[in-house]
Amino acid sequence: MPHITVEYDKALDRSFDRRRFALELHALAARTVEGITVESCKTRFRHAEEVVIANGEPGQALIHLDFAILPGRTAEAKSALSSAVLELVRRHTASVPGTAVHASVDIWDLSSAYAKHVEPPSAEPRLQA
Repeated sequence: MPHITVEYDKALDRSFDRRRFALELHALAARTVEGITVESCKTRFRHAEEVVIANGEPGQALIHLDFAILPGRTAEAKSALSSAVLELVRRHTASVPGTAVHASVDIWDLSSAYAKHVEPPSAEPRLQA
């Protein structure tokens, strides 16, 4: 937790540094919402092969983030996170020339059925003598 999914338009391919964005997003989440740590953040990127916005005019792109967190955060905390995430998205997509970037974020609570398991790394195999 949190689980973050970023769906983005192919128009952003050349200018959107996904790894850098994710690392900054994790740090931002940890600074913004109590109980979130950088180590707990997981981000997946999904490339939207085709996107149609409004009347389908060229020069538009879409990026949307689903941000799933454990329940118990206030509406104010979620709102602060949404605002901060959108500002980060704007900074990372501002360099797309001639493109209006439509950005959105949805912060939501994981269900009470959420569970996770972390498999620790296995020990290095030893060479047999």
